[in-house]
Amino acid sequence: MIGFIIWSLVAALFAGVGLSTWKSDEAVGFFTFVKPPVIRDAKAYNHAVSVLWMVSAVLLEMIGIPLLLLEQNSPMFIPIIFAVVVLIIGMIIVYLRLEAKYRE
Repeated sequence: MIGFIIWSLVAALFAGVGLSTWKSDEAVGFFTFVKPPVIRDAKAYNHAVSVLWMVSAVLLEMIGIPLLLLEQNSPMFIPIIFAVVVLIIGMIIVYLRLEAKYRE
């Protein structure tokens, strides 16, 4: 149960990043310690990145639901970890496509 609560806090953090991205007037960065790209339509770009964060938050929460049912040290944690890796790689791919679409 504690693991699911922590998992949900991380998903809420993703949603919080999405909300702050939606409200931002200047183009936001996606990767840590990387300056935001030069974008031609910052508002549309920010909204697209915000949707990416929100969808990722929902998917992360859905991936974590089995944590409520599994016993400690269950081998079923391996597919959950694999699903998170796939989610993060998917986020990177989608972001790179969004950046290419809105870049000047």
